[in-house]
Amino acid sequence: MRDLTLIGIRMESPGHAPVMMLRETDGYRYLPISIGSVEATAIAYEEQGLRPSRPLTHDLMRDILLALDTTVLAVEIVELRDSVFYAELVLANGARVSARPSDSVALAIRLGTPMRCREEVLAQAGVATPEAEQAELERFRQFLDGVAPEDFTS
Repeated sequence: MRDLTLIGIRMESPGHAPVMMLRETDGYRYLPISIGSVEATAIAYEEQGLRPSRPLTHDLMRDILLALDTTVLAVEIVELRDSVFYAELVLANGARVSARPSDSVALAIRLGTPMRCREEVLAQAGVATPEAEQAELERFRQFLDGVAPEDFTS
């Protein structure tokens, strides 16, 4: 397993579909995953520290886990099959719960849970970035810091 960091959400042209950008913590591969606008908004809200008046679904999931005194040890992206990514929540009791990567990341950033990816998935879908492009990616990261959740609604 390789540790991942959430870089942010970007809008992919021409359809303006949200893409979740993850990067291996100790490496140069990025893992772009297309996600829904609802999940993109949930991730962006949490990244920007915005608190809606009522809990979003991922906030509810976090609150239920905390109320049940259950811990999510890790979020793992475990498979890429037919262009679909699969993830699992690894619970403290040893259970593994299948989940979409977007929901898993939205929950992980609320809980401070580590995110990981199987090497086979990164080898298949990861995008290696030469050092020359690192400066451009840093500018993109700075752009993401200025994106508002409203930018993800239609």
